[in-house]
Amino acid sequence: MILEACYFLIWLIVLSWGADRFVFGASVLAKNIGVSPMIIGLTIVAMGSSAPEIMVAATSSFNGNTNTAVGNALGSNITNIALVLGFTALLKPLSIASSTLKKEMPVLLLVTLLAVYFLSDFLLLKIEGLVLIILFFVVIGGLTWVSFNMEKGDLLQPETESEIPSGVPTSKAIIWLVVGMILLPLSAHYMVNSAEIIARYFGLSELVIGLTIIAIGTSLPELAACVAGVLKSEDDLVLGNIIGSNIFNILAVLAMPGLIAPGVIDENAAVRDSYVMLGLTILLLIFSFNLKGSRCINRVEGICLVSCFLGYQYLLFS
Repeated sequence: MILEACYFLIWLIVLSWGADRFVFGASVLAKNIGVSPMIIGLTIVAMGSSAPEIMVAATSSFNGNTNTAVGNALGSNITNIALVLGFTALLKPLSIASSTLKKEMPVLLLVTLLAVYFLSDFLLLKIEGLVLIILFFVVIGGLTWVSFNMEKGDLLQPETESEIPSGVPTSKAIIWLVVGMILLPLSAHYMVNSAEIIARYFGLSELVIGLTIIAIGTSLPELAACVAGVLKSEDDLVLGNIIGSNIFNILAVLAMPGLIAPGVIDENAAVRDSYVMLGLTILLLIFSFNLKGSRCINRVEGICLVSCFLGYQYLLFS
């Protein structure tokens, strides 16, 4: 079992690195053909942060493990808010000034409510997966429109543009894009297989393995990115990564089991986990939103979020 855990960690590292190379290649390629850095930041980079979750959900769904895929989507959002954002706020309070983020937050709440509704009947249907993936492309279009109409002086713009690589040849970008496209599905396949073996050994359900080991594992790149961002004082970019990732986790990741392996889901996903995700999303909005100007997610609120994460883990394993 120790060997299997090592395999899981190795493939998790490969998955994260493959996602990073995919985003690097796609971002550089888009920039080199004239796409605005702001569009790249709000779409390609944001989608890239959810690429591990998408590939894991697709792999689990093809294997017939619908609950693992659902757990990955819900658990990743819970982990992103409670652990990643909470831990980041403990390191340094996050100042939020971007008006663009204030437009994205209601979108996150709406798609979270939609996910809760879709799961409430203990079924995830193909039509619901189709609705989610269509909304995913609608949101991509909306973010592109936002980038064209962003207010001058919005702090998110320089922070996002500073993260897009420059001076990289197109040929190199294509190579890394292809490398990422190969490594993502390959590593996701072997990582899911290792996770399932570990789950069976410890007697964990498919849902719990998706909510915990896989969700936390695929959220580690977000944690690293957020810590790096807050140390560079890119506070709006940190929160933007979390919001964008959570929107895409619902619309793209949760769509995978609906499209590939629709059917009955574990009732705990509907009556427990989806409401934990909704509650944390509402808490995030309360901590972040201020119509009058900037807002700060302070260390006390960071402690609250991390405490929620630890309490939730206790609930899952008690």
